[in-house]
Amino acid sequence: MPIQMPPLDPDVADVAPSAPTLTDYDMEHLVTYLRLLDADAEGADWREVARIVLHLDAEREPDRARHALDSHLARAKWMTEQGYRHLLRAGNP
Repeated sequence: MPIQMPPLDPDVADVAPSAPTLTDYDMEHLVTYLRLLDADAEGADWREVARIVLHLDAEREPDRARHALDSHLARAKWMTEQGYRHLLRAGNP
């Protein structure tokens, strides 16, 4: 069965999932999570990351943008600590 690649730049919800297992949303946002992890490692300004990666205007809606960024970054970090195991169990590379 061919592996389906996730979208490169999907729209995001205001809050990332917090389920203890992978969700369809997680699978759709794998690239988003990687981009957030890269931005975090580089120390990028959160407002710029929200605008570029999450498509949220931190100047107009700072609370919404910050909350969305924080929840998605937390989920991205969860993916590196726990979520990847679910990918491996599912037979995905």
